[in-house]
Amino acid sequence: MRHSSARGDGPQRRRPGAEDLGWDDSLYGNGNGDGRNGAPGSGAPRPADQGGTPPPDAPDAPDAPVAPGVTGTPSAGGGAAVPPVITGGVSGPPVISGGVAGPAPGGATAGRPPAPAVTGTAVTGTPAAGTATALKDAADPGSSPADGSEPEAKGSRRARRPRSKARRVLRWSAITLAVLIVGTAGAGYWYYEHLNSNLRKDALDLGSGGLEKPEPNAFGQTPLNILLLGSDGRNSEKNIELGGARQDADRKPLADVQMLLHVSADRSNMSVVSIPRDTRVPIPECKDPDDGKVYPQTTAAINTSLQHGGPGCTVATWKELTGIYIDHFMMVDFAGVVDMADAIGGVPVCVDKNVYSHDKKGHGSGLKLTAGTHAVKGVQALQWLRTRYGFEDNTDIGRAKAQHMYMNSMVRELKAGTKLTDPMKLRDLAEAATKALTVDEGLGSVKKLYDLGGDLQRVPTERITMVTMPWQYAAGGEYVVPKPGDAEQTFSLVRNDTALDGKDKKKKPAPDPQPTTAKDKLDVVVQNGTNSTVTGPVSGRANVIAGRLASLGYTSAATDSRLTTQADTTITYPAKEGRGDALALAKALGLPKDAVKESGSATRMRLVIGNDWRKGTSFPVPSEGKKEADKAPDSADALNGEDKKACMKVNPAYTF
Repeated sequence: MRHSSARGDGPQRRRPGAEDLGWDDSLYGNGNGDGRNGAPGSGAPRPADQGGTPPPDAPDAPDAPVAPGVTGTPSAGGGAAVPPVITGGVSGPPVISGGVAGPAPGGATAGRPPAPAVTGTAVTGTPAAGTATALKDAADPGSSPADGSEPEAKGSRRARRPRSKARRVLRWSAITLAVLIVGTAGAGYWYYEHLNSNLRKDALDLGSGGLEKPEPNAFGQTPLNILLLGSDGRNSEKNIELGGARQDADRKPLADVQMLLHVSADRSNMSVVSIPRDTRVPIPECKDPDDGKVYPQTTAAINTSLQHGGPGCTVATWKELTGIYIDHFMMVDFAGVVDMADAIGGVPVCVDKNVYSHDKKGHGSGLKLTAGTHAVKGVQALQWLRTRYGFEDNTDIGRAKAQHMYMNSMVRELKAGTKLTDPMKLRDLAEAATKALTVDEGLGSVKKLYDLGGDLQRVPTERITMVTMPWQYAAGGEYVVPKPGDAEQTFSLVRNDTALDGKDKKKKPAPDPQPTTAKDKLDVVVQNGTNSTVTGPVSGRANVIAGRLASLGYTSAATDSRLTTQADTTITYPAKEGRGDALALAKALGLPKDAVKESGSATRMRLVIGNDWRKGTSFPVPSEGKKEADKAPDSADALNGEDKKACMKVNPAYTF
């Protein structure tokens, strides 16, 4: 049920220990109501420790391959463990880190002493007897001396290298958080439960599609996809005051901001794709988990999908449109944007001329700035993120670009640590973030949000790329549709975990290995992946292609009767020794080499027939001259996370 745990009405939980709370470096695997244009989102962070060094007292283990992008130190940017924050309906997952002091207003739980005071570099106060060791083990395995050098690890053959200042700050943030959560007298645990009760939860996917999570790569890593939503709901006095249109108080909210945040499997880069709010798309059938109402399949503006049962229907719509598996969603409303922006303390933005988003007809957000750079927060930040009249061509396309600039600037501020030095501001940020959010059940705790934020922290800002889905006006110009070719190219890059900035390291192609198994002995399973909640599956595709394989000499090919959903036809194989056989199979069917993928979890070769091959026995030949793309098309209007010179162009009709 939606919002089942809102405001502390969830079931009683046992008090977790340090291991339960998991404070180690591991991972968790505008609103005008007129249906026209809008979009934002993002954050930044760190992935699973794979291929790292075991603790000093751990037994020797055999060497394992080091996964790309995973290191033992924080990524460039340093600073405290940074909590990317949702703003404007989106910006990245909120994370609680360093310097949060004590319980919420009202003091400690009755009969319990208050939690120790916490700062960014020291912990003061006396813990209860018997808890100091637990805190040390949970939060600071091997603490550093004051001079920053690393003490010789117990049982190790050599001392560790001196730790940088940035890493010491990161470690102290972990200590601070551990004190808050596993805090000595129970007040920390009370506050942890208080923050958990702030979060609202909803179902992840209300559709009936069978899209499955991508197979892990050779290092066991998978990409992470989070749908970031901004709601224009006016279901409270504060939201009505901020969003206007009191007459819409009883209207179901629209998802006027929609951004897909994709973090690569190796956590080396992040791509954010916005979709204009009035993009006309197929919305699959969805069932409201609260009242059981079934909303039939339709074609409409993508922002209306939120009205078909909740954010889970917007997730289903994105999956159907893009073919991208979505792991989580996060949603925030007007009031949440303002509270979060206030807690952050201001984000620098730039306009090339004086701007006043207001006209005699009542159009505009009310944003008024002089030319140059300004740090916006609170209501002014909300105005920036909602401004359509005043930027570029007065459409959602300009608004999406302004939101991208805001998010990139905010990420840079947070990664630099400039907003994370005041413990009370951090506590305000924790309160604002958890109260502002509606998340799926898989993200329904502060710990999971913290782990997610740590995952994102690994990504350097220069490898963050924000784009708008390539679009074109439909007949009549009343709404937009995905641009043929370019939109699919963008989605395909994300599906195949290729960075939109074109900066993925190009490996010199090695000679193709030769097959090692005779055709008639090759163990390959064929599966139908043409399921679609909108167009429906093509019946019998697995049998058709298995028959084709038999005619080519692959007589041991078998079929899997389970129907699944996949945009691209792929051949996955379980070990490097099988690549030659997989390539030979692909060549026999006319598949491109990039359809062949090594999987860290596969136990046998598998051919999944995707929605790109819904008919015939030979794979469709691509258009002549078309080559595999390695970056977002120009029509996606990409913005890099390190672009500090970006400045919004003001529409001449809205200057002063």
